Amino acid sequence: MGSVGGAEGARLRKPSWKDPRLLIGMLLVLASIAGVVAIVRAAETRTTVYAARDDIGVGQDVNPDDLVGVEVRLGDAEPRYLTDPTALAGRVAVQRIAKGDLVPVSALGSADGLGRRPVSISLTEALPASVVEGARVDVWVALPDGRNGYAEPKLLVPAAEVAHLETSASALGGQRETTVHVLVDPQQLPALLGAQANKAKVIVVWNPTGRLP
Repeated sequence: MGSVGGAEGARLRKPSWKDPRLLIGMLLVLASIAGVVAIVRAAETRTTVYAARDDIGVGQDVNPDDLVGVEVRLGDAEPRYLTDPTALAGRVAVQRIAKGDLVPVSALGSADGLGRRPVSISLTEALPASVVEGARVDVWVALPDGRNGYAEPKLLVPAAEVAHLETSASALGGQRETTVHVLVDPQQLPALLGAQANKAKVIVVWNPTGRLP
């Protein structure tokens, strides 16, 4: 009986701090706590990225003065946005960036690689309110017919992006004129510029879908 009681006492004895099982258990708990802390800290990490102070049009030079720093949590998406304004030297916007939007790295490029060129079109007709910077429009052209009229309009530049809008009135308060700057591919430039040089009537029509015909 004495030996049995001694065995039971040994099994019920509190483990010593030198017990390897206790040390292993403590290490596992500490490792678990450290992992949770690391995850929380990573989730709370904020990065300074840059947003547009005002609207930035396609082809516009982008300088640090055009941007404002914003503290955000982006996680894995951080490389997609501008975090270093010193990398802007010689860069232009290759797509429109609206005021307050974070600046994607993909929206910046060189002027040589821009491809599309802005062409100004003066209009006296009112444009729909939906025609804003970044909207898509179809540019139609009606050439003079030689009889004080115009030939049937033809679609010349489909789904052109509006880069900028300007509205002005004559000094005498006459008819308001809107100048629409649209982005045109190089192969479309000769026809559009030729039509303007020949005093063609140019019509701009809102393209709500932005799709090519």
